[in-house]
Amino acid sequence: MKNLAEAFSASAARNSQKPALFWGDVTHAYGHLESQAAWLAEELISLGIQPGDRVGLWLKNCPEFVTSLFGSLAAAAVVVPINNFLKPLEVSHVVSDAGIRILISERGLDAELGELLQIHPDITILRIDDFPVGPELRQLRPVPRGRDDLAVLIYTSGTTGKPKGAMLTHGNLLHNVESCRQMLELDERDRLVVLLPMFHSFMLTVGLLLPLLNGASVLVVRSLHPAKNMVAEVLSRNGTLLPAMAAVFRALSQLPPGIEFPSLRLCVSGAGPLPGAILKGFNARFPGTPLIEGYGLSEASPVVSINPIHGPWIAGTIGQPIPNVELCVQDEFGNRLPDGVDGELCVRGGNVMQGYWNAAEKTAAAFRDGWLLTGDIGHRRPDGYFVITDRKKDMLKSNGINIYPREIEEAIHRFPGIRECAVIGEPDDRRGERPVAFVSVDEGVLFDSKLLIVFLKNHLADYKIPRRVIALSALPRNATGKILKTSLREMTTASTRDCPIV
Repeated sequence: MKNLAEAFSASAARNSQKPALFWGDVTHAYGHLESQAAWLAEELISLGIQPGDRVGLWLKNCPEFVTSLFGSLAAAAVVVPINNFLKPLEVSHVVSDAGIRILISERGLDAELGELLQIHPDITILRIDDFPVGPELRQLRPVPRGRDDLAVLIYTSGTTGKPKGAMLTHGNLLHNVESCRQMLELDERDRLVVLLPMFHSFMLTVGLLLPLLNGASVLVVRSLHPAKNMVAEVLSRNGTLLPAMAAVFRALSQLPPGIEFPSLRLCVSGAGPLPGAILKGFNARFPGTPLIEGYGLSEASPVVSINPIHGPWIAGTIGQPIPNVELCVQDEFGNRLPDGVDGELCVRGGNVMQGYWNAAEKTAAAFRDGWLLTGDIGHRRPDGYFVITDRKKDMLKSNGINIYPREIEEAIHRFPGIRECAVIGEPDDRRGERPVAFVSVDEGVLFDSKLLIVFLKNHLADYKIPRRVIALSALPRNATGKILKTSLREMTTASTRDCPIV
């Protein structure tokens, strides 16, 4: 297939009456999803969308996310999935940077859309609440696009705090889907369980594209809370493959005795590290269901490596590269390092992005001699498995979503009286990591951490809000004036001047 829309159309033609997506008590057949996607493609073209124009998806998980994705692709648009946890000011940057002409959203976000329209009055809003739900069937007729044409812009934060768009082509995503199909041995009987947000690159490729382009089904869990609802949905719909993050598997390992998942053949942990304790606990609780760890990044569509489905499963490793993808370890000069020696993990293959949207310098810095520089530090074992030992990028992850301290620091600096600040990550049992902020204030200022938190909640997504704020007379710095974040990490348990966990 030349493009994603053609691949979905072909899959729908083979499986018109088959369940494509389970949503609570409702089952959507492939034919229904194709028809709604075809309607949307026609609507977008009637609104003047031209090949390569950007269409934003600002949606929570829902069936219409899928039809919006394929309808936009069929109209030859470039899809820009937007983090639905972001506030309007944060979304505004994505809208401006990507040049989004049409934004597909929902009435549940009307208040946020109102704020966004005040900044961008010229964008057109389409609400999924107005999508047709009737029995009229339409066949998807995709506008021609090639494998090298841009399909999706995935916005991932940079060290400057401003998100940058990773340019993924139709070929990039088709390549990653096929590699994952082989590694996970997916067939049309599988039912992929989708728990994580669909805007996340892990779910976009593994949770949606992988099953729907191969005639399998998607089970979208409507809510993770309470946990019993999630369990009930997986059991009632016979989910077979669960891609999720470590925190989900930790929760499952703590389920009371008697709850089993007989249909679940495989679990895949991604979107962040899988701690050995969680792997051990899950294996003890569900000895018949393999839990394997993988690794990826948005710039690689996103899957790069995974522990082999039939083993050996080696705890603490990210497995081996997926088919037709190369992974190596290099020093700062681009020399390959021998087994056991730490360096930067570098990726090469058909899944690797074209570059960053409208960011030539950042694109050049992300590549070296055809290799994508991941920013992760690790080594290769003699058995060919890779291990990540540290992160070169100053980044942390909460529930699998990247958080870059610089963005939070810039927001803190806008609060009156702040002299200097620094944000680091602190381990969190439920979320993986949570940000902690250190600040010092101008002389004579009476600092109230609670007021700072209230201020930040109006400027940042909730998951970016610091777990606590620690006030110091001055932040530690080295001889060149750089703040010593290593020293701050040692202080995280030493301060009593902090705000409640939020």
